[in-house]
Amino acid sequence: MAGRDRDASDRSSATLTERVLGVGRAAGLDAVGVTSAAVLEPAASVLPLRKQQGLAGSMNFTYRNPARSTDPTRTLPTAQSIVAAAMSYRRAPIEAPAVAAGRVASYAWRDHYGELRVALERVAGALQDEGFTTRIHLDDNNLVDRNVAYRAGLGWYGKNANLLIPGAGSWFVLGAVVTDAELDQAPMPEADGCGPCRRCLDDCPTGAIVAPGVVDARRCLAWLVQAPGEIPVEFREPLDDRLYGCDDCQEVCPPNRRLDPPDPAEADADAWVELAWVLEATDPELLARVGRWYIADRNLDIVRRTALVALGNSADPLDPAVRRLVATFVASETVLLRQHAIWAARRLGFDDLVAEASAAEADPVILAELARPVSARSS
Repeated sequence: MAGRDRDASDRSSATLTERVLGVGRAAGLDAVGVTSAAVLEPAASVLPLRKQQGLAGSMNFTYRNPARSTDPTRTLPTAQSIVAAAMSYRRAPIEAPAVAAGRVASYAWRDHYGELRVALERVAGALQDEGFTTRIHLDDNNLVDRNVAYRAGLGWYGKNANLLIPGAGSWFVLGAVVTDAELDQAPMPEADGCGPCRRCLDDCPTGAIVAPGVVDARRCLAWLVQAPGEIPVEFREPLDDRLYGCDDCQEVCPPNRRLDPPDPAEADADAWVELAWVLEATDPELLARVGRWYIADRNLDIVRRTALVALGNSADPLDPAVRRLVATFVASETVLLRQHAIWAARRLGFDDLVAEASAAEADPVILAELARPVSARSS
């Protein structure tokens, strides 16, 4: 009798699992799988180590509390399973506008996480209809979603630390549904699908991938544009025209390059943002356009700071409008903006603006900025 009950239970679990996965696929998920609610490895071991080594820099996110972000039972004590989900955001490139504009990483062109949440809510709804409890996690500091997806068999960890899905690459936003339902688990994938390739390590513009699978956030442009405070001077030129995020390690990745041509970007895709607009917009105007981005402390001067560096790297120094805009920020009362505007001015060859505005300068941050050498583009 006990054996027959166990067989019935196994069939019931398999049926529910297939139904839940089918709901996810029908909701637009490109990959979906199941893993247990056990503590997430290797993240539980790796996160504290990386933090101790200083590689997390000022990044918090899942580093803030690794004991929480690697234990699904912290948000659902009765958790038994996790449904891992991936949704593609890969779209065809969008040509840069004629004016100086800041480049945006493709995952942030539009609210892809909002679309993922809708799909996860449908998965959660299917479980709730069966009487189970759920918790949805995506793009938050409560769960290491890459480790969930890896353990659920969706893909392998690339050398750039992204999750790579076989035959589909790494252009995915990830999320999960934690549940107290006992679902059938998927086998884990091969530990390494990259082989000897090291393109992402060699082509990272700042050398941020310091070893296979190990990223130094203190050097990673994708983090530096989000981090509070100044952009370290040694990374300002490599920042180039980036305003938010960096796709370089994905763009050079052979599994990504071998994919079929992507679909065109949606009409509302925001791949480039005019830098003059960023620097002239009010806080409400900026929030309306880029509020979905991670902005530390919701301080929009962080976005403006990055825009000034991108302007220095990419704007036409012969354009009078560029000169006027830089002059405005060289005289800013905000030290963070004045500091990066001075760098941009010197990069563009506007040393006269710097000399005039800095004649009576006493702030130690600005004095340190003035003492640094800058490679002028116009020379």
